[in-house]
Formats: sequence, structure tokens, C-alpha cells
Amino acid sequence: MISIIARVLSAVVSVYSLLCFLRILVSWVPSFNLGRAGALLCAATDPFLDFFSRYLPLRAGNFDFSPILALASLSVLNNILTALAFAGTISLGYILGMVLSAAWSAVAFLISFLAVSALVRIIAYAARLNSTHPLWMVLDSMLNPVLYRINRLIYRNRIVNYLQSLVTGFAVFILLRVAGGELVRLFVRLLDALPI
Repeated sequence: MISIIARVLSAVVSVYSLLCFLRILVSWVPSFNLGRAGALLCAATDPFLDFFSRYLPLRAGNFDFSPILALASLSVLNNILTALAFAGTISLGYILGMVLSAAWSAVAFLISFLAVSALVRIIAYAARLNSTHPLWMVLDSMLNPVLYRINRLIYRNRIVNYLQSLVTGFAVFILLRVAGGELVRLFVRLLDALPI
């Protein structure tokens, strides 16, 4: 009986995840109007997505990454329900490991996005491309608050030029991505091994 309920709930969560993903895509093009279907989509998904943007804000400049966390939470729930459907039982360690993995996936995506943005900005800066282009201004508005904090930690009160700041930030992003991934894998293995 638990297996059947878990399968049904897993299917519902999968469909809801797809609806949330569609809502996120539609929000990227505000002029795109889906009419009544769009209104229903918003009514079904906005309360859930708004919870993450309101209470767990993940902003970098003008970019809001909280939908990634929302989708990750649905993925964790779906994975738990799927495991319950097939095994009939799951351990607390398994659930905690899945939550940790999903949280890390969201953070790793953000770190990777920042690393790629810093690398693109380094290349543009080295190639002496027009730094007043709107694309560079958007990247700078997203990167600068993070780079400022990294530079304060590493360089203390010394003044560094923008290229050095970008290179340092890129190196820190790569280090965080690799070291964090290994650390999370270790913790997930430890949590999976818990008897409870």
C-alpha cells in the first residue's frame, strides 16, 4: 500500500516540477502571454516559487537563483518518494544525504555560473572589449558584490586591479566547486551508512 501511494505522489511531484519549470521559463519572457493557461500555471506554481524567493533569497545582482532551490527541493521529494515506492522503506541517513546532495547541486550550479561569468569577463577584459556594453555591465553587477567579499578576505586592505580581482575570484570559485563537491560526496557516503 505504501508503495502505491508513494508512486502516485511521485508522479504528482514530477508533474508539478514540470509545471514549475515551465513557469520559470515563461517568466524569462515577460511579454509572452499564455492567456488562461498561463494564469492557471501562475496560480498553481507562484505560491511555491514565491516562498523560495521570499524566504530563501539567492540573489546575485539582478539574478534570482531561488527557483533552482525550489526545483531541487521537488527533486529531493521525488527521489524520496521513488525510493520509498521501490524499497518500501528508507533510512533517515538516506533522506539527509539526498537533501545535502540537492542543496549542494543548487550551490554548485551557482558557483559554476559565477566561475563561467568570471572567465568570460576575464577574456573580455584581456581582449579589451568595450566594458560599457550592457552584457558586461550585467555581469559586473552580478560579480562585483561577490568579488568584493572574496578580495576583502584574501587581500585585506590592499587595493587590487579589476583583472586581478576577476582572476582571484575565478580561482576561488573553481576551488570551492571542486573541494565542496568532494566534501559533500564524503558526507553523503557517511550519511548513507547510518543505520537509522
